[in-house]
Amino acid sequence: MNPHDADQALVERARRGDVRAFEMLVVKYQRRIERLIARMVRDSDLVYDIAQETFIRAYRALPQFRGESAFYTWLYRIAVNTAKKALVELKRDPVATESSRARAGDDDETYRNDHELSDGETPEALLASKEIAATVNAAIDALSEDLRQAITLREIEGLSYEEIADVMNCPIGTVRSRIFRAREAIATRLRPLLGTREGERW
Repeated sequence: MNPHDADQALVERARRGDVRAFEMLVVKYQRRIERLIARMVRDSDLVYDIAQETFIRAYRALPQFRGESAFYTWLYRIAVNTAKKALVELKRDPVATESSRARAGDDDETYRNDHELSDGETPEALLASKEIAATVNAAIDALSEDLRQAITLREIEGLSYEEIADVMNCPIGTVRSRIFRAREAIATRLRPLLGTREGERW
């Protein structure tokens, strides 16, 4: 059974009143949803609360889920809308911060304890990689909300262009344009560090 079918089976069970089935969906996607929210909000303390509100809204909206898109695509859209609503209510800017990344990113593939060196890694190489990561993070922070959301869904969450279009409720062409512009903005900041020429990415 592929992931889409497995999720759909759990959704159907949850619709019939099987709370455990929905809890399994929460366990499966909670960390990914928290990472997504952490890149939208400034206050890391809000991440957990917004994630919980997302799942509550999703549970209440299950009767409206028709399965036209993957469950996690539908869930991401709810998470984005819930985060935006919270930001409007609190009058805060949707900008990611280091504190929110630290909390939400501890199971990311790129995460590593600052004091641990891998085999063959020198302090100089670690410093350079941290500088590059900081530059990328700063570049992402400086993006407009639409560009930041698009590049996050693509590069960090790994969604397809079709899924991102569904989440962001816009045409695929718009998604491609936003991701291209976001990558170009990041590349511009990275060129001095990597020594790449204009027209090259990284």
